[in-house]
Amino acid sequence: MPNNSVSEKPADLNTLRLRFRGCLLGGAVGDALGGPVEFLSWPEITARFGEQGVLDYEVAWGGKGKITDDTQMTLFTAEGLLRGWVRGAMRGIAPAFASTTAHAYLRWLLTQGVHNRHGLLNTACLSGWLIQQPALFSARAPGNTCLSALREMKAFGEPARNNSKGCGGVMRVAPVGLFYASFNESDAARQAFDMGCKLAALTHGHPTGWLTGGVLAALVFYLARGETLNTALNNALALLKTEPAHEETLHALEHAQTLALATVSPHQAIAQLGEGWVAEEALAVALYCVMKARSFEHGVLMAVNHGGDSDSTGAIAGNLLGAIYGAATIPSGWLQALELAEVVQGMADDLLDYRDWEISEYNFTPFTEAMRKKYPGD
Repeated sequence: MPNNSVSEKPADLNTLRLRFRGCLLGGAVGDALGGPVEFLSWPEITARFGEQGVLDYEVAWGGKGKITDDTQMTLFTAEGLLRGWVRGAMRGIAPAFASTTAHAYLRWLLTQGVHNRHGLLNTACLSGWLIQQPALFSARAPGNTCLSALREMKAFGEPARNNSKGCGGVMRVAPVGLFYASFNESDAARQAFDMGCKLAALTHGHPTGWLTGGVLAALVFYLARGETLNTALNNALALLKTEPAHEETLHALEHAQTLALATVSPHQAIAQLGEGWVAEEALAVALYCVMKARSFEHGVLMAVNHGGDSDSTGAIAGNLLGAIYGAATIPSGWLQALELAEVVQGMADDLLDYRDWEISEYNFTPFTEAMRKKYPGD
C-alpha cells in the first residue's frame, strides 16, 4: 500500500516554489524542444541535426522555443482547477473540478478555431486572464482525439465516449499533482490520482488513456513535496494497482524500470518502450529518461531525441525532472527563449499560493478582487 500521508508545507517555501516552477517550466521546455521533431524518424533527426540529435530549440511555427498543444492544454488544466477552487470558495460549495476544467478545455478549443457542437461555449467561458493571451491562439498540431471529444462534449465534466488511449490525456495533467500538493488532507495523494484520471478521461475513454493521467498526477504530487523518485514511483504504482484494467499501464512502467537498470543504450531502450503516441508508451519513455537522467538537461534531451511523439515525451519528462531538480537547474537560455514563460511561471506560483488567497463572497480586498477577475468562478 502507498504511504499516502502528507505533511504541512515545507518550511523552505522557496524550495517548494522552485519545484512548482520547475515542473511547469520544465514541461514547457521539453515540449518546445520536442515540437520541431515530433513527426520525424530518428534517422531524419540525425540527418538534419547531427548524430546527437536536437541539442537546443529549433525553428517551428515561425520561431524557436515555441510551445505546442501539450503546454497549451497544461495551462488550461491549471486554470480549470484554480477557477474551480475560486467557485467553491465564493459559493460555499464543494468544487466541481472536472466541470470547471472542462470549461477551460473548451476555451482552449476556441483558441484552435473549433467550437463545441452542442453550444456549451458561452460568454462566461471567455473570461479570465488565460484566454486573453494572444499567443495561445495558434494551432500547434493539436491531437484529433482532444479536438473531437471536446467538440462533441454534451455536458461539462462528462467522460469522453471513445476508446482512445492516445497520450493527449496524460500529457496535460501535471498541474493536478501540484494543485493537490498544497492539500494537508491525509488522502491528498489519492485525490490527486483520482483527479488526474477524471481530467484525462474528459477526452480519452480507454482505461489506459486516463489511468496514466492518475499516475502522472501522483508522481508530480510526491515529487513536488520532496519525495525521492523511487518513493514517488512506488506510491504512484500502488495507487494504480487499486484500479481495474491497470495491467497495461503497470506493465509499461515496470518495463521502463527494468530497462533503466539494464545495460542497453537509451535509444535501444526507448525503441523497446515505444514511440509515445499512446499514453502508456509516452509515460514509460518519459519515466525511463527521468530515471536515467544525470541532470535536467540530460534527461529532457534524451526524452525528445527519438522517432516518435517527442514533444509529449519531452513535456512529461520535463514536468518530472523540473519537480525533482527545480527551476534553477533549467538552462537560462532555454527559459529566456521559451514562449509564454512568464505565464507558465505565474501559473505555477498560483498553484502553490491559492490556498492562502482567503477568497470568499464577503472578502473584497483589492487582492481577492484581482484573483476573482483572474480566475472567475463562473
